[in-house]
Amino acid sequence: MVFRCQRDSWARQFATRVVSCQAAELRPEGGGEPVRGFQVVLEDTILFPEGGGQPDDRGLIGDVPVLRVTRRGPEAVHFVPAALEPGAEVLLSLDWERRFDHMQQHSGQHLITAIAEQMFGFKTTSWELGRQRSLIELDTPSMTAEQVKALERSVNEKIRDRVPVTVRELAAGDPEIERVRSRGLPDDHVGPVRVVDIEGIDSNMCCGTHVSNLSDLQVIKLLGVEKGKKNKTNLIFLVGNRVLKSVEQSHSTEKALTSLLKNGPGEHVEAVKRLQSSVKLLQKNNLNLLRDIAVLIARDFKSKPAPRQLFVLHRKEGDSEFMNIIANEIGTEETLLFLTVGDEKEAGLFLLAGPVEAVENLGPRVAELLGGKGAGKRDRFQGKAAKMSRRGEVEALLQEFISHRSPEV
Repeated sequence: MVFRCQRDSWARQFATRVVSCQAAELRPEGGGEPVRGFQVVLEDTILFPEGGGQPDDRGLIGDVPVLRVTRRGPEAVHFVPAALEPGAEVLLSLDWERRFDHMQQHSGQHLITAIAEQMFGFKTTSWELGRQRSLIELDTPSMTAEQVKALERSVNEKIRDRVPVTVRELAAGDPEIERVRSRGLPDDHVGPVRVVDIEGIDSNMCCGTHVSNLSDLQVIKLLGVEKGKKNKTNLIFLVGNRVLKSVEQSHSTEKALTSLLKNGPGEHVEAVKRLQSSVKLLQKNNLNLLRDIAVLIARDFKSKPAPRQLFVLHRKEGDSEFMNIIANEIGTEETLLFLTVGDEKEAGLFLLAGPVEAVENLGPRVAELLGGKGAGKRDRFQGKAAKMSRRGEVEALLQEFISHRSPEV
């Protein structure tokens, strides 16, 4: 069946009748618990069911939101959260912003695909209409920057030429079908075959919604290529309003960087490079200072006249190396060390070091108390903690262990 949305892609409202309504569940695309609702079939629809690489439409049936539209043989199935009465007359309203975006990207893909094959012999094997950017999978292992620029110039010339885009419906046995570009019909296809023609450029079998003139695309921007699967190349592109949104976003970012970096857009890259060099130097100096502090902390502990069996330390700044330097300097043969770095109450790192028997016995229990995970070998057990606020409970556990252990341990 060819739906009203395919015969008139510009229709934003449409009166029709409910054919059937059945209870059903919808599984969210991103996962999660199924949503209970109803599958509604209408006599006809302006809401496009997903297909041909194009996502489905959104809209309203009366005042009931349509959460998903899928094709089931000759029917378009609308998933809604509330039941609708079979036989009732209803008014469909289309989410036009979403639809027009899909029309621009889909017609843009047809144009890019056709010109890429004409200019370079690169055939399209698949495409994806993404939420922010779209891609065309080309049957070529590589595509040069010069080829991308030439292709972009050519497709935008066609847009400026205001080339018409039309849709034909052919009978299933029409020999004309063999002369149009196609990747084949779905196994459950019934009814006429739609062919989308870009005058003088391309004829392609397609079920999607399209613009009526290439000028409706406004502009195409090719963002470059990425390595694809099986020796193929992914060409990334934006069409129409997505280009405008991308420019707006880039301009906002540019203004923010100009304010932060205190220089013009042409100097941003060099300014960031200088900042990166400064940060690397500061990190190196900071690491050296932490190492020196670790050594001083250990030496201060060892200088005390009465040696202690337990050493506990928390420091907000530090890392695993910082803690291990302290353990190395103090020694683990006689002293049990519990060291932590990071947030005082939430996430951080911990190290339990000391006599082998004590560490093997206490390490997993320390990790459990801190709500974290760790691993150890002989005199060291270290890992990540999620509940640093429980350090006091760990210290009490270690004190109790020391008070009960035999002099030989």
